[in-house]
Parts: sequence; C-alpha cells; structure tokens
Amino acid sequence: MYDLVIRNGRVVDGSGMPAYNADIALSGNRIAKIGRISEKGRKEIDAEGKVVSPGFIDPHTHFDAQLLWDGYAKPALSHGVTTIVPGNCSLSLAPLRAEFRTKLVGMFNQIEEMPLKAFKEGVVWDWETFSEYITRIRKGLAINVAPLVGHSVIRLWVMGEAAMERTATPEEIAEMQGVLRECLDAGAIGLSTSYVDMDEKLQPVPSRYADAAEVEAFASVLGEYGRILQIVPEFYDADLTIARLDQLAEISLKYGIPTTFSPLFVNADNVDAVDRVMRRVDEQFARGARVWPQVQTRPIDISFCFAVPSLLFIRLPGWYRIMRFGTPDQIVAAFKDPATREKLVAESAVYNALWPNLRLRLVQTEANQKYVGMTVGEIAAARGTTPIDVMIDLSIEEHLDAHFLAADMGHNSDERVGALLKHPRVHIGASDGGAHILSFSTYGDTGFLFAHYVRELNAMSIESAVKKITSETAAIWGIPDRGLLQQGYIADIVIFDPQTINRGEEKYVQDVPGDGSRYIRDAMGVDTVIVGGGVAWTAVAGYNAETRGEILPGQVQDTRTLVPA
Repeated sequence: MYDLVIRNGRVVDGSGMPAYNADIALSGNRIAKIGRISEKGRKEIDAEGKVVSPGFIDPHTHFDAQLLWDGYAKPALSHGVTTIVPGNCSLSLAPLRAEFRTKLVGMFNQIEEMPLKAFKEGVVWDWETFSEYITRIRKGLAINVAPLVGHSVIRLWVMGEAAMERTATPEEIAEMQGVLRECLDAGAIGLSTSYVDMDEKLQPVPSRYADAAEVEAFASVLGEYGRILQIVPEFYDADLTIARLDQLAEISLKYGIPTTFSPLFVNADNVDAVDRVMRRVDEQFARGARVWPQVQTRPIDISFCFAVPSLLFIRLPGWYRIMRFGTPDQIVAAFKDPATREKLVAESAVYNALWPNLRLRLVQTEANQKYVGMTVGEIAAARGTTPIDVMIDLSIEEHLDAHFLAADMGHNSDERVGALLKHPRVHIGASDGGAHILSFSTYGDTGFLFAHYVRELNAMSIESAVKKITSETAAIWGIPDRGLLQQGYIADIVIFDPQTINRGEEKYVQDVPGDGSRYIRDAMGVDTVIVGGGVAWTAVAGYNAETRGEILPGQVQDTRTLVPA
C-alpha cells in the first residue's frame, strides 16, 4: 500500500513537456509511481480538474530570521513554494560572532527593512558558526531551505572591524576561503555578495570593500564544490551592470560554476538598458558561461509610512536622513519646522509626478478614515492644498502612522516583462520573501505568474511557466532530486486550480515578533502543498503540524543544457 495517492490530476511534470492525465503514488518522501494506479493509498487526494506540479522554488528570499520563529516561512508555503533560498545580497545570519550581532541586525534593518524589534524579541542567539545556525533552523522546519552564506558576514568573521575599512590581506583571504569551505560542508548552497548595499550608518557593507582577488578566491572554492555565486550588481547603471555581468562570465568559465545576478527590472526609462544587458547575457552564454539574470513577475508597488525608514526615499537624502536617524519626535518636529519643511518640499520636486498618485491605505484616527482609499491628489483637492503637503500633514496628524501606497511604479509593461520572463536565459526570482515587510508583500509571485502571464495574457504556456519555477531553478542552483514529477524524485508537490490560481489582495497583519506588522497576500487557487511526501498545507485545513522540510545543499549540475546553443 502506498502512503499517499493523488488521483485524476492533470500532471504538469516540470519538464516543459505537454500536460497529461495520471495518478501519482508516494512512498515515504519519494514518488513511487506515475500512471494508472489501482493500489490503494493510506491517504488519497482527488485532484480532478486540478494541475499537479512539482513544488515551486523561490531562489531569492530573506527568510533567514523568520525561520527562527516560523519554520513554515508563512505565507510562502501556502502559495506552493516548497523550497526557499535565503542568505542573498551578502547577508546571512551565520557565521556570526556574538560581538557583531548588533551590526548584522542593523544591516538587515537598513537593506531588507526588517524591524529591529523582531530580532530583539523573536531571535534567541544560540549559534555562531554556519553549522550551528543550520542545526538551529532545522527544528520544526516545514519548508525546504537551500541557504546561501553571505560574503559580508564571512568578512566580519575573519577581519572584524577591518572588514568595513579595507581590502583583505592574502592571509585573511586564505582564512576566508577556509570559512567558506566550512559553510559549504555544513549545507550552504553557495555564496552571495553585493556591490550596492549600505549598512545602518549608510556606509558600504563589508562585501563592497573586497577587491577582485578576494572574489576570485571565493569563486575558486565554489568551483571545488560546483556551487553558485549570487550578486547584487549596480543595477541602476547599465554599463556597470554589464561590467559585473562580464566579471561573472569570466568567473563562471574559469571555475565552472553557475552565477546569478538580481534584480533586473524593466521600466519605461530603462528599456534600452535592459535590452543591452540581455544581449550581453546571450553573448556570454554563447561563450559557455552561465550568468543568469533574475527577473520578478510582479510590478513594483511600494508602501510606506514615516514611522520607519523607506527605501522609496533613498534618492532624497534630506528625507532619508531624517527617516533613518531621527526619532519619531524629531521627524514630526522637522515636518513642523517651516524652514526644514520648505527644504524637504523643494527636494521632493523630482518626484512631483509620483506624489498625487499615492493612495492613502491606512490611518489610525477616525477623523481621517474618510480619506482611506483616495489618492493624495484627491485629498489635496479636497483640502485645498498640494499633494506633498497633504502627505506631510496626514503623517503629522497620524503620529507618523499614515500608510501610503505607490502602485505600479515600474516593471509593469506586460509585453516587455512577459518577453523577459519567457526568455530561455532568464531565471525567475527576486521575490525578496521575508524582507521589506512594510514596503510591499513579497508573496504570491508564482500565483501572479499563472494568473496574469499564463491565464490572462496567454504569454506563456502553463507547462513552460511551471518549468521556469521548478526544474529550471533546481538545475541552475544544483538542487538534486527536485523540480520534476518523476519516479524516484522527492515528493515536493503542488496541487492547484489553473483557472483560479492567483495572489490575494495585499493585507496588513500583525504577526511579527514584538507586536510587529507586515503586508502579506493569501494564496488563491492552491489546493494542497506537499513537502517530502507529507501534506504541509491545504486550503481547507491550513498548515499541518507534520514538518518534513530539509536543508538542501547543492550538487554539481550542468545547466548549459537548459538553453539553446
């Protein structure tokens, strides 16, 4: 008798081949048989009218901290994501000496907009090494985790304060290589680094002090293991992005490893830049390099309130300095001071086209409830003032707890984004799950892919969309025995309704340690999520107490067969 039989489903197996009707039988954590199955299962699921596919893989997340209090990575699992890759952008929670915990938390707060209070009240610091961190998150793990180790934290481990001041000596580089080997042996799937990010003091993160020799030294170790290198390039400049792309290509060719960079956005003002980047990607793949650009599925939406710093204002130094370093009282005082306010309004003029279109989404006072759902421009007209003044005034009236939404800021051209997503050398990712929790909801990118680009626009077939976020991702990252529905493979499976799968409306919830809040989206059209052969979530019963998530170290795989020559 099989442990679980899924009957009558429309199998989209992750290979890109046409869908077919079949039953799937599971024994233990693996797929035992696919076809017409007469034998009974201890448990059976009727998937009539639904698609049965491999579990989705999210290759760019920041669930590093959330996994310490939530082994389900909620709500990602409910959206069909069975494997996540945390540790991106040079930041992981290990290896980390105790004296640098505050420093790293500050970097997570600045770069990934994760609240300080969540770390203070939700994290018990009982590890230092990468191996100890892996042991820690294994407890109660319901989702698979393929963790990257961050370049910045390896520098801190070896160099201490000097990691934020200078390049490394040959001796320090050799020691860092040894630390990377220890992390890879403990389960790291690769290394992440960043060329753009700033710490809590708005200074470069440690990885940005590394020279080319240091990066090459890390790449040589990754080559020993066949593991991946992820970077954040200077994405705001096409020439610099292409230079980093070329650097990655040489590393890929020299050390035989896959590389990936993110993000790559397509906006109205950078179409030519994205085209140039993709032409160079094609050229480097033609040479035999593996340099995978990561592209997200959803448009760029950003929410903000002045109670916490927002990266939306990072190019307005006067505003951002007050938000980053001011107390709530100091921010309110700055808004009320005529001279300071005049300077802020003048500086904000570069975004004058943005402010009227902001939408007020949340307030605390009864007096301002009537404005919720209106644009700032509409509120300004009702009050007889300007949009920027309305934004400031409402923030003062709400004690900085007025929430605004800047919707559809970019990456919203269906034609151009759709063409990117189905490009054979584009890697779907960059969800940022677990990060930016008050700026935007990073959940439901997979549902949006099926709802918008497959069902509404018919820009991709369901088979190609599934392949993009299952077997292709598994091959790029070297994740064995996953990403396909195939006999002998691990049974990470999603059952969903192709006619209704989507992401729900963004909603504000209070489920972060320290009474913190975040924006999330519920899953729509997902029926059942299976991890390691066990039912992890269903639309009817929610999350299952049985936890079968694993740490997934990488294996050497040749991803060059994924794309045409």
